Amino acid sequence: MDVSLTLWVATILGLMALIAADFVIGRKPHDVSMKEAGIWTVVWIALACLFGAGLLVFAGGGPGGEFFAGFITEKSLSVDNLFVFVLIMAKFAVPTVYQQRVLLVGVLIALVLRAVFIAAGAAIVTTFSWVFFIFGAFLVYTAWKLVQEARADKGDEEFEENRLLKAVEKRVPATDRYHGTKLVVREHGKRLITPMLIVMLAIGTTDVLFALDSIPAIFGLTKDPYIVFTANAFALMGLRQLYFLIGGLLKRLVHLSYGLSVILGFIGVKLVLEALHGTGVHVPHIGIPFSLGFIVLVLAVTTVTSLRASKKQAEVEEKAEERENAAR
Repeated sequence: MDVSLTLWVATILGLMALIAADFVIGRKPHDVSMKEAGIWTVVWIALACLFGAGLLVFAGGGPGGEFFAGFITEKSLSVDNLFVFVLIMAKFAVPTVYQQRVLLVGVLIALVLRAVFIAAGAAIVTTFSWVFFIFGAFLVYTAWKLVQEARADKGDEEFEENRLLKAVEKRVPATDRYHGTKLVVREHGKRLITPMLIVMLAIGTTDVLFALDSIPAIFGLTKDPYIVFTANAFALMGLRQLYFLIGGLLKRLVHLSYGLSVILGFIGVKLVLEALHGTGVHVPHIGIPFSLGFIVLVLAVTTVTSLRASKKQAEVEEKAEERENAAR
């Protein structure tokens, strides 16, 4: 897909306008209701679908299909991010009224960092075609690792700070309590950062770790940097509302890791096959329509089996509690 500089600039300005509007809407700290989160989740998904429809009309079925496949993949992988976001919010004891501001700025940081990753990835892919072997192998390994972690069933996990956060907390003086949405305050003549700034950095920089598998995954669906960037942008920009909408459902998605591992493994194999095809080896070609259908099917099956398993487990626990109460 041939994207002009004008279109790139217009797209970035449009995304910045949407982010600014989102910031204005959420400028006043408040507890986000399920209704509010649901409405804005639908709005962000509708905007992504509208953008994808525009690609279908003006660029053709290929780019449009690649965008939707990439968006759905990135959106599903971003749901996995929410598990860690919950741990981060708990670790830093973020008041519920400030959580939307934390997520807004944290996701903005993540978007900027991902843009850097995408630019670097596009340059590498263009220059070194053999990198798809590495990407494919890495995704297959990540898929296997996800399955192992899911089978381990670690239960309640704790958020482990990365090196950047540890360095900030060690070298920069910070207050021990929140001061509204302020990032820096002055106490006793000294300028101190607040936990608000630290938790925003935690959200933004932790997402980079997820980008290590999501960026290669989407490059397995499309090699177009424009589609890679916009699919990531739309997937991340609705993440704040999605956090409040399905926060209570996360624990019920018990098979999500299995579903994501299947998707990552599938894309990894697809990358390896494409790399082999590029070397002249005759191997099956997996098209975008099949990829899109496979991803949607896996997510649908994963969601249904997760909810059924959670319901069954809840019934077992309820019966056990009834027996325990009856024995007293």
